This record gives sequence, structure tokens and C-alpha cells, in this order.
Amino acid sequence: MKPYLYILAIAVIFLASCKSTNIRPKSQPDATQATPSQKIVTLDKNFKIASGQTVYVPVYSHIYHHNRQEIFELAVTLSVRNTDMSNPMIITAVRYYNSDGKLVKQYLERPIQLDALASTAFFVNRNDTSGGLGANFIVEWVAQTEMSEPIVEAVMIGTDFQQGISFISPGRVIKSQNNNKRSQFQLN
Repeated sequence: MKPYLYILAIAVIFLASCKSTNIRPKSQPDATQATPSQKIVTLDKNFKIASGQTVYVPVYSHIYHHNRQEIFELAVTLSVRNTDMSNPMIITAVRYYNSDGKLVKQYLERPIQLDALASTAFFVNRNDTSGGLGANFIVEWVAQTEMSEPIVEAVMIGTDFQQGISFISPGRVIKSQNNNKRSQFQLN
């Protein structure tokens, strides 16, 4: 067998094996649809907040590389994980802002409950560059009991040819709520 035919055969086998794996994109649930670990909830004026936070998560829809500052586009997955072993939390807002601080997208139309030890994710496509280099998420959550803080972080990933980049960006609490305040959310 000639060398170029051998290489071509390997390439065909490789491409066929990639096609049969789960590497292709999955459709994302609508922002208003809840997954099995979530429940859409309604908070009324009687909902008492025992704990809650507003979390800022820096994300990057692209980064610069090489000496010429070429742009490398990245997909972003925002992960929210309830670390409490027995109490649910309610995510009241997930908002995506661009480098200028302008709202790009609001991911939730209604609050969702995240059960104990459950997690959820929100996704920004790699080809969505509306956020820019200084994009961020604001995540707000509340609970009716004192509970452990959730983990809120973003994972950025991008691949081109034989180059791949991935890294995480942890969220930072910018506001805390507690002391059984009445809910400011009246979404009936």
C-alpha cells in the first residue's frame, strides 16, 4: 500500500470514529424549562430569606494569543452547584453582561429551585462574541434556611486544529442576604 493511501485510510477511520461518539453538540434546554434537578418556583411576599448571595463570575468569550494578538474564541459553561447536603436553594437570576456592563441575556424568566447537592449549567456558544473579553455573569440565589454556600464558577474551552485551551473562573460574592428578610421577589 502506498504511504498516502495508508494515511488517507487512517484519516477516514478516525473521522468515522469521531462521528460515532458524543462529540457533536447537544441542544440546550430553553431558559424557561427546568431540568429534573430543578423546579420552577414562585416566590411570594411570605417567602422569608435566611441566606442568599449575589455572585459575580468573570468569563471570557475570547482571549488573545500569539504575538499579533489574534483572537481565540471560547465556549463558556456557567456551573451553579448546591453544596448543601440537605437544603434546596432557589436561583432567582442569571444574567450575562458584556465588557461595557450592558445586559446581553437574562437566562431565567422565573426562579428555579436547585435541590440539595444538585447542579445546573448555563451555556454561551463559542461563536457568540457579544460578551467580549470582559464579559461576566451575575447569579442571585436565596434560601429559606441557613445553608452552605454554593459553588458558582465558569469553565471556558476552545479548540482549533491541534490547539486547545480550557480554564475555570471562580465566582466572587459581591452581596450577601440574611436575617430572615422578606423576599423582594413577588413573581405571582
